[in-house]
Amino acid sequence: MTEELRSRLLEWADTYNDPVWFKEDPLAFPRDFAGRMKEGKACLQDVEVAAVFAAHFAWGRRSMIVRDCGRLFDEMQWRPFDYVMGGEWRDENVSVHRTVKWSDVAAICRRLKDFYSEEKSLEILGTDGIRTRIFGQKEDPKAPNKKINMMRRWMVRRDGKVDLGLWTGTDPSALLIPLDVHVWEMAFRLGLTARRQKDIVTVREITAAMEEVFPGDPCKGDFALFGYGVTHA
Repeated sequence: MTEELRSRLLEWADTYNDPVWFKEDPLAFPRDFAGRMKEGKACLQDVEVAAVFAAHFAWGRRSMIVRDCGRLFDEMQWRPFDYVMGGEWRDENVSVHRTVKWSDVAAICRRLKDFYSEEKSLEILGTDGIRTRIFGQKEDPKAPNKKINMMRRWMVRRDGKVDLGLWTGTDPSALLIPLDVHVWEMAFRLGLTARRQKDIVTVREITAAMEEVFPGDPCKGDFALFGYGVTHA
């Protein structure tokens, strides 16, 4: 990697690792509950449930994602953990966000309730555990797990700017880049990967390149690639 490219990535990351870019973003919802948690008005599990669904809905235009997340949390009366544990979930074959139906939300709530009946935090599950035990998907060693890696970035990174830093038992160096289309396109254009497959191999290749620029915190590079990519699309 050239020094010029390294400098550009550092500059872009510093620019876009700023809450001003995330007011209309799914991250705004777990951030809201994290703020309430500091005030004693919410718990860690509220933040985690909000992060699960905000990440799950993170598909499509950001304005649509934010609108539909708002509809979901209105249904939950802005008490997501209580809603999950209450067991009376809206369970209809009706869309709440694109192809995600209320019945899909109810299925995730059921799995969350089962988990929280025995454990305190989703952090212990890791990426594969969240995929199978919470989202109910089959194991797939090739999957990029974009939404889960994004959620883990939100919960783990702890520089106090955008991400929440609530999962203190996970080292930021263990995170993987959330591989969305903007991240892949920017990484490909910059020569950080030559692979066109959007799989775990590409995720690890881009993450390794970001580790060179942001030692111990490769997902800070997500702000550079996503932030610059989405604003200059």
